[in-house]
Amino acid sequence: MIKKTTHFVCQNCGATYGRWAGQCSACGEWNTIQEEAIVTPDSPTATQGTGGHAIQFSDLRGSPETLFRLKSGIGELDRVAGGGLVPGSVILVGGDPGIGKSTLLLQAVSALAKKVNKVGNPVKTAYISGEESVDQVRLRAMRLGLADAPVDLASETRVRDIVATLDADDAPDIVVIDSIQTMYSDMIDSAPGTVGQVRACGHELIRLAKKRGFVLFLVGHVTKEGTLAGPRVLEHMVDTVLYFEGDRGHHFRILRSVKNRFGATDEIGVFEMTEQGLAEVPNPSALFLADRQGNVSGSCVFAGVEGSRPMLVEIQALVAPMAGNSPRRAVVGWDSNRMSMLLAVLEARCGISLANKDIFLNVAGGMRLTEPAVDLAAVMAVLSGVYNHPLPADMVFFGEIGLSGEVRNVPQSDLRLKEAEKLGFKKALVPPNKKQKSDFKTTEIGNLKTLLTFFNKG
Repeated sequence: MIKKTTHFVCQNCGATYGRWAGQCSACGEWNTIQEEAIVTPDSPTATQGTGGHAIQFSDLRGSPETLFRLKSGIGELDRVAGGGLVPGSVILVGGDPGIGKSTLLLQAVSALAKKVNKVGNPVKTAYISGEESVDQVRLRAMRLGLADAPVDLASETRVRDIVATLDADDAPDIVVIDSIQTMYSDMIDSAPGTVGQVRACGHELIRLAKKRGFVLFLVGHVTKEGTLAGPRVLEHMVDTVLYFEGDRGHHFRILRSVKNRFGATDEIGVFEMTEQGLAEVPNPSALFLADRQGNVSGSCVFAGVEGSRPMLVEIQALVAPMAGNSPRRAVVGWDSNRMSMLLAVLEARCGISLANKDIFLNVAGGMRLTEPAVDLAAVMAVLSGVYNHPLPADMVFFGEIGLSGEVRNVPQSDLRLKEAEKLGFKKALVPPNKKQKSDFKTTEIGNLKTLLTFFNKG
């Protein structure tokens, strides 16, 4: 016998309460707590621990079977996934609406349908959409030139029916659920997309993927803050979390790994949005620098590393006389708080007055930078704009800046310099590094005050 009980759940963080409240004490959000009905067994708690089976332990030694990785045929996706797709793994893909999540996964399952699995049989793929009808998915496939791919399509939102279909000996090798927020379980009396529904549906689908050994892609919506909607426990349950980033004003798309149990985190894959879908960009550095103007003040090239991939990106700064009552600070593609800190360091440690100037900073190409190594490049771009002094077109910059004005070393310097040399750059302004082994012509800088000498020399 079962009975229904209700509790109140915050739709932002998943915290539960015995009664309704206007503000969630866990995340601080207002009006996010909603009543949800749950189904629980009507039996004493004390009897629920009976009837279990003893589990078997083993030691850390042994010869585990080498994990088979299925290549999707899309090199950038395989790179972010850690070298390929592992059977039984669950991958959560999030991103803004219209960024290209469904397009990428449709291209992936179409390419995988032409491969063979580890036993030599053709890979079976299934694409289950809860947001679109089968005809809508077919129209996208025709536009992308994928109509002939042997992919099984379905439009369904009831998890019980999906599990009953996939829980078979001939289960597909690849399954896409688009999206997890549209799925619902009839065991929970709440609307699809709520915390309880997402948690329950995700648990059922993940359990089935582990049982049957197929690769499960879950498409996830994001909130206005850019984080994945639903309970945070969903990100802990899955094996890999991928974020699809990009600006609709640019044709570049970045697939970033923020969690991966089978590969490196912070790995990125770069795609270009075209009329035929998403195309791989094997050399993003050359593409990001393709439209760069050489002899322009306020422009410099940052040699960065995303995951294991070196990447050169142009940093642009515009310094103009203050137009209003207070100076403006605008940043695109970087942390605005980080720039405010560096501008304060320039004023306090180098005596450069910026209080009467508007400063705008942009990472060209729509790239989003997060590593602190971009500090030196950002400061050089700003100083180039302040002094109206173009930087050498064949020089790259990287280094972290501390509050005392010191320039600190950053990891993987040789990898950054090797990428710069490959693209034709001749010089680099870098922090002091005694372990550096590259033959690249470098100028080491230990403090920001040295930068003033750099500009005075011309």
